[in-house]
Amino acid sequence: MQDLQAGAAGASPPVGWLSRRMLNGLAFLVCVSCLVFAYYVQHYQGFEPCPLCIFQRLALLAVSLVFLAATLHNPHEWGAKIYGVLIALVAGVGTGIAARHVWLQHLPPEEAPRCGPSLEYMLEAFPLNEMIREVLTGSGECAKVDWTLLGFSMPQWTLLLFIGLLIVGVWGNWRLRR
Repeated sequence: MQDLQAGAAGASPPVGWLSRRMLNGLAFLVCVSCLVFAYYVQHYQGFEPCPLCIFQRLALLAVSLVFLAATLHNPHEWGAKIYGVLIALVAGVGTGIAARHVWLQHLPPEEAPRCGPSLEYMLEAFPLNEMIREVLTGSGECAKVDWTLLGFSMPQWTLLLFIGLLIVGVWGNWRLRR
């Protein structure tokens, strides 16, 4: 009888042990793990992040905070749907930034944009909207690939991560039960 009621309400029963809260918590842990890895690569392997990498980190931090809020709040149906939409919006922004970065990395060297000022300089010298526009336009340092895993660059892995988080966040908060 409960299965019929769950189906009528539009929510799927938990998949084995997986509930909405568990999925949001696991997604939060994935986000935090990826952020820790990014800082490990920066501080212990010596790879300095470009401005687009930093924006991707900020988007990942924002997604992780939404997943954390959804985990702690554990809302009922409409609240979960709102969290799903928030996750989709923030992960969508991250997806766009990562896609732009991947596109810059695949430009022929002669078409890559020139190297621009550092993010620290832009934060001090430019108004916020101009700084964001400059970063999203990209620079020569964003087109350089200096780290790969299984043939994929960090922005390519980050793009896959954001797409996965978007799908999991929407599906889990729209379809799984509390």
